[in-house]
Amino acid sequence: MGASGRWRKRWLRSFGKGTAGWLGRALLSLLAKTWKVEVLGGEHLEAAASSGPGCFLSMWHGRMIVALPTHARRGWHVLVSPSGDGDVSEKLLEANGYFVIRGSSSRGGARALRKMLKVLDEGAVLFITPDGPRGPMHTMNPGLAFMARATGREIVPLGFACDRAWHADSWDHFTIPKPFARVCVVYGQPVPVSREADDTEQGEATELVRERTLEAERAGFDHLGCEVDWPVTESAS
Repeated sequence: MGASGRWRKRWLRSFGKGTAGWLGRALLSLLAKTWKVEVLGGEHLEAAASSGPGCFLSMWHGRMIVALPTHARRGWHVLVSPSGDGDVSEKLLEANGYFVIRGSSSRGGARALRKMLKVLDEGAVLFITPDGPRGPMHTMNPGLAFMARATGREIVPLGFACDRAWHADSWDHFTIPKPFARVCVVYGQPVPVSREADDTEQGEATELVRERTLEAERAGFDHLGCEVDWPVTESAS
């Protein structure tokens, strides 16, 4: 990328950061008001919350736009990468009533973990996208199970399905439900990770979260009477 390309990318990020809050919230709010939202498995979230203060919610990166309005203004937290794209996401999240924690496994991880421990002790629900920010689609970063082991909190797999949507030509098949879409929010069975878990058990927990997140999405599409919307090349069977 040449100097002009880098300048253009920085300008677009700066513009997005400045407008994502008010413009993104307004447009998304108008769109989401037309959706018919149904919730399945709410008892699983309640079970995780009752097992101790705070829990993790695991969802796919490509479902973020679906999640934003369906869980807005509950005072929940979201872990966001310390990147330029994360700056834009932060504005949109905060405009929808979320609290943002910045950090990743490579940048600001220790500080982010301390902050997560604090808010989880206060009973927070914390969103994580384990296949973000670069994918591939439906892969699992082992950091989620590590954080669950370190904090002693359960992971609730969270799936989304909709009967009509636009999909971006991106690695995460980014989903935007169309006007008047039926949207299904599905909470899967929680996955505990013992503080005494070894690396093998932590890896097994990582795979179990992946499987249950996919199961949750399949249940949502079944409920809507639709085929899953994953690309044909997606091999998560």
